[in-house]
Amino acid sequence: MTTSVSIKDVSLNFGAVSVLKDLNLEINDGEFLVLLGSSGCGKSTLLNCIAGLLDVSAGQIHIKGKNVTWEEPKDRGIGMVFQSYALYPQMSVEKNLSFGLKVAKVPQAEIDKRVARASEILQIQPLLKRRPAELSGGQRQRVAIGRALVRDVDVFLFDEPLSNLDAKLRSELRVEIKRLHQSLKNTMIYVTHDQIEALTLADRIAIMKNGVIQQLSDPTTIYNQPRNLFVAGFIGSPSMNFLHGELTKSGDKLFFTANGVNFSLNGYEALEKLEAGRKVILGVRPEHIKVNEDLGPEQHDAVVDIEEPMGADNLLWLKHAGHVMSVRINGARRFKPGTPVKLSFDMTLASLFDATTENRL
Repeated sequence: MTTSVSIKDVSLNFGAVSVLKDLNLEINDGEFLVLLGSSGCGKSTLLNCIAGLLDVSAGQIHIKGKNVTWEEPKDRGIGMVFQSYALYPQMSVEKNLSFGLKVAKVPQAEIDKRVARASEILQIQPLLKRRPAELSGGQRQRVAIGRALVRDVDVFLFDEPLSNLDAKLRSELRVEIKRLHQSLKNTMIYVTHDQIEALTLADRIAIMKNGVIQQLSDPTTIYNQPRNLFVAGFIGSPSMNFLHGELTKSGDKLFFTANGVNFSLNGYEALEKLEAGRKVILGVRPEHIKVNEDLGPEQHDAVVDIEEPMGADNLLWLKHAGHVMSVRINGARRFKPGTPVKLSFDMTLASLFDATTENRL
């Protein structure tokens, strides 16, 4: 597969503060890559380095095989969409879309063609004569995307473009961006702190922490096989349940033991690599815990602490073995606080992490 953007040993320091650390990343041609992480992790900084808005302290950046490390942003073959829209308030939508092309002295016929194409793709033809103040937040962001689109470039960069919108608009525009990528098949690099955006949009996700990529993989792998405790806790809403304990053995069977309660590890994918006596953390997602149905041979007692009806789903908070854990069940099933229940874990979908290194076992 052809590489579209190549980041080689890139570091960025602000004085004594290291923001990016020897970062390497290969982004394939036509790929939708999401940079995901909390505030301050370095994701927007990395995007700005790719765009040429920040100069790297070390390393190189290549776009479509060309070394652009010291090129100006306008010469990198990129289109960028910002969180803040950054539209010219005195200009109409049509002029906002065409202004950059006029500055670049693109022929008028070509400008008209590109504006018409972007307007059609983003369904903003009726808005072309309006000014930004006359548009909703979602319409403004569509125009901002259109302004990048008319540049007719190979790589699009999105810096948290939906974070200023309300939940309904975010959901609608998320679908539009996915449809846009499927239609154009351009390389897109998308920065967000919203895991739902990452899981729904990405071909691959790069989860970042303190300027370092913790895991780079497709959404399914990251969700089901997180590389370390940080990734496991960052992805998923509500978060993965974590139980602290150790590995124990009874006969030829291996167990996870927490507060005197044994959980059979039968079905765990890497069972043959585990040894008794190791301090570990068991991670189980809320939807991988069964309550009062299809429990199998191993059942454990728990008590309902809090119930959160969420429509299609119902979220239970259970007290069990000295832990409080969340469980996602069908919304039609209801449990009052204080109700005793039986539960079991699906160990085929569980994760075990070393208590010291916090890496997946």
